[in-house]
Amino acid sequence: MRPPARDPLDDPAGSPPSSPPSSPPSSPPPHTSPSSPPPHTLPSPPTRVPPPTQLAPPEPPSPALPSPGPCSSPGPRPPLALAVDIGGTKIAVGLVAADGTLLERRRTATPAGPSILGAVLDLARPLRERAAACGIATAGTVDPRGRIASSTDLLTGWAGTDVRGAAERALRLPVTVLNDCHAAGVAEARIGAARGARTALVVAVGTGIGGAVCVEGRVRTGRTGTAGSLGHLPAPAAARLRCSCGALDHVEAYASGPAIERAYLRETGRALPLAEIGRLGSPVIADAAALLGRVLAGAANLIDPDAVVIAGGVSMLGAVLLEPLEAAYRAEALPGPAAVPLSRAALGEDAGLVGAGLEALTRLEAQSRREAQSCPAGS
Repeated sequence: MRPPARDPLDDPAGSPPSSPPSSPPSSPPPHTSPSSPPPHTLPSPPTRVPPPTQLAPPEPPSPALPSPGPCSSPGPRPPLALAVDIGGTKIAVGLVAADGTLLERRRTATPAGPSILGAVLDLARPLRERAAACGIATAGTVDPRGRIASSTDLLTGWAGTDVRGAAERALRLPVTVLNDCHAAGVAEARIGAARGARTALVVAVGTGIGGAVCVEGRVRTGRTGTAGSLGHLPAPAAARLRCSCGALDHVEAYASGPAIERAYLRETGRALPLAEIGRLGSPVIADAAALLGRVLAGAANLIDPDAVVIAGGVSMLGAVLLEPLEAAYRAEALPGPAAVPLSRAALGEDAGLVGAGLEALTRLEAQSRREAQSCPAGS
């Protein structure tokens, strides 16, 4: 397949994707949910998992890392990535194979801002000897150097952190850092619900709302890493609700999990967790879903995707959320985008972890290919 033309949303490097790393034979990754989701109008994603498609190579790892020389013959290392997913409420780590298989998973609660990086490294160190590279998915906007350019109130004190530099020094591995929703988009576009789609729009609805635009398996990060920030599009409402970024009336302030809980408290005077609000079938969920569906339709009208994927913990509410979301989407979208399938994410809460691992392995393979091509014949 010819690589896609330079896209305005692409990262600054704009390099064509490299071939994905090869992987040992294995059984399909255990990403299926333990219980069937409640019935809804969105089609269930297929279960067959093909090998990952191609992603663009990044800048090479920090020169401070020890390296055997591009023309030496390194010893055998398992093609596994140490994957990390840093969210507003939890940190997860695991080992990811090149076919997306998640071999091991560990987690801990996300501590206060200054302690986040230490908690990540403590959780990751026991797995580093089994990995060839590390991929870190994190909330916040990630710049091309792997630093947190900006962050919302969901992770206080996180902005400005040099995640890549600190992780490379501590783990002694080449490290790739990307936004958590971008990582989820990579996973869904390459081995999940949007596999095979040329252009996929992925929205993740959880503690916050984020998204990813993927073209032929490559996530478009934009010039500063901000592309895909669906939660910070204006909502078609005027209640003057404050978003986690500080602005008023972004859709995250209406349709994220905490926003739905706050809406229920305002309506009833009772504080309930989101799952209980969903079991009650409260109208506040349908109201939030309709706003999100309208915003999602606007985004689809802009990029005209082949597939739209709904991910994140809030999507587990099922039909009470998904049916009004889809109805609002189809009512607002133009005829072309209105006809595309809306699907539940295939990888569930593991999408960010798997996507970070896949991205790290692909970039490691790209670096190895560049080094091999630079070696003189017979070296």
